[in-house]
Amino acid sequence: MARITAAPAPRSARKGSPRPPADARPKVTVPDILRVKGQGGRITMLTAYDATFAAILDAAGVDILLVGDSLGMVVQGLESTIPVTLDEMIYHTRCVARGRRRALVVGDLPFLSYQVSPAQAVASAGRFLKEGGAEAVKLEGGVAMARTIEAIATVDIPVMGHIGLTPQSVHRMGGYKVQGRTHGQRAGDRERILDDARAVEAAGAFALVLEGIPRDLAEEITAMLAIPTIGIGAGPGCDGQVLVLHDLLGLSERTPKFARRFADLRTEVLRAARGYVAEVGAGRFPSDDECYHSLVPVAEPARSGARG
Repeated sequence: MARITAAPAPRSARKGSPRPPADARPKVTVPDILRVKGQGGRITMLTAYDATFAAILDAAGVDILLVGDSLGMVVQGLESTIPVTLDEMIYHTRCVARGRRRALVVGDLPFLSYQVSPAQAVASAGRFLKEGGAEAVKLEGGVAMARTIEAIATVDIPVMGHIGLTPQSVHRMGGYKVQGRTHGQRAGDRERILDDARAVEAAGAFALVLEGIPRDLAEEITAMLAIPTIGIGAGPGCDGQVLVLHDLLGLSERTPKFARRFADLRTEVLRAARGYVAEVGAGRFPSDDECYHSLVPVAEPARSGARG
């Protein structure tokens, strides 16, 4: 992330003490994310669901690891995010938290874990921090969720908002459709999304995800708010960008219009797996070099009837 102000050096890293490793980078915190807005930097966020990829993305310098409820679709094979449970989200968040050192970990509140009441939302968010090791939570909704965001933020749990195309509202939208193209105050209308953005900021969120909206609307919201915006299918004018990991790596069979494949791992995995199947089938794996051997020669078993 550009121009993040480093936290004060630990005592062991100050003058007269051994230097930290050359690749040591300061931990990303919520205040760091807030500072980006006025410094002209760009926030990078990717989804992560396990410790292995969390460690890789962390080493690559990704600022925020979002444990998204998108795991329902890219990990669990579901048609939507709606069936994902709070316990499942906390499990995956715990895995991601173990794998990262620098990135900020944000847990995604799943459907019906926060909509019932602000008290329910606070309890669910608290579990993300207490049991999952998250440092912030994300939730979908604007004006309707303002009291909920305020309740969570009031107990010092950082909240990231999410408006525009909100996947948990898939049935209301009639599918995953671009929002903000029509005028009015109905859910999904341009003026309503502007109101949603204002409400999320006023309620105390530290950042806002803008998904599936026209780039000019995203630019208007970004200019209007004091908190940073992070876009996905919202154009380059946001303060940062987020992608689903599987889309970025080319693991998904279909890539959304707004996503870019930075690798083609689906093809590579197919090639590797087919090679493995072929080598095992032909008896060429494992080779002798891939076997363990005894330290001393093993005497052949005595043949039946041999003399002693």
